[in-house]
Amino acid sequence: MKDLIFVITAILYVLPINAQKNNLAPSKPVTEDYFGNKILDEYRNLEDLQNPATLQWMQSQTNYTNSILNLIPKRNYYLEKRLEFDKRQGYSISDLKVTNNDKYFYVKKNGDEKIAKLYYREGFLGKEVLLYDPIQYKNNGNHSFVINYISPSWDGSKVAVSMSEKGKELAEVIIMDVKTKYIHPEVITDAAPATFDGIKWTNDNNGFLYVAFSTIDPTSQDFYKNTKTVLYKIGTDSTKVIDVFSAKNNPDLNISDDQFPIILDSGIDDQYYIGMLVDFQSYRKTFIISKNDLLSGKKNWRSFSNSDDKAKNLDFQKDKVIFVSGYNATFNRLSRTNIANPDFKNAETLVPEKKDEILKSYRITKDGIYYTTTKNGVEAKLYLYKDGQDRSIKLPYPSGNIDLKCKGENYSDIWITCSGWANDEQRFKYDLKTNTFKPENLAPIADYPEFKDVVVNEIVVKSRDGEEIPVSLIYNKNLRKEGNNMVLIDSYGSYGISNNPYFSKAYLLWVLQGGMVAVAHVRGGGEKGESWRLGGYKETKPNTWKDLIDCTEYLINEKYTSKDKIAIWGASAGGITVGRAMTERPDLFKVVIAEVGVMNPLRDEVTPNGQPKEFGTVKDPKEFKNLLEMDSYHHIKKRVNYPSTFITGGVNDQRVIVWEPVKFAAKLIADNTSSNPVLLKIDFEGGHGGNVSVDQRYANIGDMFAFAFWQLGHPDYQPKEHTKK
Repeated sequence: MKDLIFVITAILYVLPINAQKNNLAPSKPVTEDYFGNKILDEYRNLEDLQNPATLQWMQSQTNYTNSILNLIPKRNYYLEKRLEFDKRQGYSISDLKVTNNDKYFYVKKNGDEKIAKLYYREGFLGKEVLLYDPIQYKNNGNHSFVINYISPSWDGSKVAVSMSEKGKELAEVIIMDVKTKYIHPEVITDAAPATFDGIKWTNDNNGFLYVAFSTIDPTSQDFYKNTKTVLYKIGTDSTKVIDVFSAKNNPDLNISDDQFPIILDSGIDDQYYIGMLVDFQSYRKTFIISKNDLLSGKKNWRSFSNSDDKAKNLDFQKDKVIFVSGYNATFNRLSRTNIANPDFKNAETLVPEKKDEILKSYRITKDGIYYTTTKNGVEAKLYLYKDGQDRSIKLPYPSGNIDLKCKGENYSDIWITCSGWANDEQRFKYDLKTNTFKPENLAPIADYPEFKDVVVNEIVVKSRDGEEIPVSLIYNKNLRKEGNNMVLIDSYGSYGISNNPYFSKAYLLWVLQGGMVAVAHVRGGGEKGESWRLGGYKETKPNTWKDLIDCTEYLINEKYTSKDKIAIWGASAGGITVGRAMTERPDLFKVVIAEVGVMNPLRDEVTPNGQPKEFGTVKDPKEFKNLLEMDSYHHIKKRVNYPSTFITGGVNDQRVIVWEPVKFAAKLIADNTSSNPVLLKIDFEGGHGGNVSVDQRYANIGDMFAFAFWQLGHPDYQPKEHTKK
């Protein structure tokens, strides 16, 4: 009987694979010449998302993937557990904003709800009031908006509510009067998401500044180009905003079309606005202007800091500007200079460099400057700089990440939110006089006895070139190093972004089912400062995926796992990391998960969110070679046995256009000679992962995990045998 079941199961595997091989993507090759290098692009035709043949193939592959996933008994385990956890907690709160007059605004999702609503209360202990349910917005059955950002006015009399749907970046903003719940008829439809520094209210509470797109066509290659910061005045025509900071409005500032001119947050008592040109570099050019001048229509911005000043995180303190300086620094330091005559390179040092600690964030209060540091991006500390003295503050519990909130330099109020891989996020108000932390959690702290045996071990792995790569290991305390643990390795490594510890139920649920999670903090991220970012940038980008390879081999050599028990997971720019690790060492991994990944960076520049300043440009011969080297699509070779691969994309993804993962999947399916499955799953109602309901997000992660557990041999995830009695 066992032999019969084995044969039937084998047939079930072979038939779908053969069916997939008989449904290869249509191919219309294009050959291009780059500086004498002829590059064949076999699936250039799949970039045409209006072509019915392309859409049909994407849909057929998604249907095929779902048919395979439906055979896995515990496909919905992750979704069901996350929804169960939501109900257990009762409700969750995000995007908390507290005005200086103690009005609390926040987004809250009850445990049995799919989307969050806007709430408000007077003071921490005030009565909670429901202000807005996004289901009311365009409620005609064809829309599914979620709130992605809120911004109350200074006095809390009004609140701007930003909403998006189906994973789209483009936000629509409504304005509500808090006391009456009156919603103004004017709707802003061209707003950038909160990642572009959100909405800043004017001091009179009658208008605000925001970043506007130049086009609302999300498929346009110019979608992220020629953005502008505009002023909207409440009650006026929302299509007639006032341009205050842009290439068109300020031609003398030499703003390029791919830079994002934004205005930074400022206190209500500050006299100036700081404008910054965001271009995904660590240090950006800034300008300064009097608030009164800008609001009265003047254009007299003046240069403030240059990128070579290596100044970031600028904030005002009376007639001074405080900033984090990386100038002539291995790590960084907290510095101060005059607003009127700034000298960022020769500024006064308040807090000098600390050995092995990166100054992460700071907040200016009446009592001094609170600041945080991290070691290797995973060990956080809290300090207070006051009257020329620097002191350490012991946290309520060891934390991997700290978030600071305050009211401003005229108030003593400071809130600290701590979190870690195995510690749920908790918010405290700190009392300097008594040196105590008082819990001020707006959401309940749920108990998770399932995770009581989870331990975290922060290690470093020596790479092939001697660099020490930080790796976070999350596992059950009873784990044995016998070489057979199912290991999920998560890595990113771009834009100087650190993968800081947070209470990841995704990781913990993997561990709960007998696996181990390793977070590889590879070069290209910001865990060890600017040098770590530049160690995985353009011509040094290979370090990013080679670090992942080195970390994987370490885990094998230390008997944590073996080749047949390893899954690697990379999202967005992490697609470069896992894609190139897979194509360089297809023998090293059993499973590869590329989630909305950058898989074809050689073509990235023609997408709405092309990143030539981060990855390189094909217009430069040296950078072309860098791009080709990091291009996973072009490194797929015929007659190679590749690992089991799960590839996702979102139709409404404006950060990584969906045809990048689609092309990668098409070539891999055609060229792969192993019997390992290659699955492509397109979310036709989603984008880059955000701005969707929680059940949709949970289900997407659950499918990735179910696939990985199936391929790693987890007994609970093996497809059902369809046998006749």
